[in-house]
Amino acid sequence: MEIHRVTRAEAVMDAGHLFDAPPRPEATERFLADARHHLLIAYVDGVPAGMVTGVEMTHPDKGTEMFLYELGVDERFRRRGVGRALTLALADVARARHCYGMWVATDEGNSAALATYGRAGGAPEGGQVMFEWTFEQT
Repeated sequence: MEIHRVTRAEAVMDAGHLFDAPPRPEATERFLADARHHLLIAYVDGVPAGMVTGVEMTHPDKGTEMFLYELGVDERFRRRGVGRALTLALADVARARHCYGMWVATDEGNSAALATYGRAGGAPEGGQVMFEWTFEQT
């Protein structure tokens, strides 16, 4: 397995099956243009097997942390350590970028995510509740 930081839209489109929906060209270009946005793709024998995205967030009284935004692994490559490797690779990026930490939110019933993040050294933080706002796209 090889993990590469993606900086070209073509590589994102080639790995489009790893995302929840097909990548949108304008959103892809905007994401890649921001140095605080990170997209790593794992390749197995040259095939895109998984991806992780991270976004650096800075707050005046806390500094900068990495938000693990999304992790996706092609079903054919699951249970082979791809997700863990991608999570650890993003953590390495966070350390190199001088982030004080990294975090992710997931559903308490998502056993695959809980196992992956736990094997990658993450610790659950109790008492958290996530709220979501969805806005209509124009």
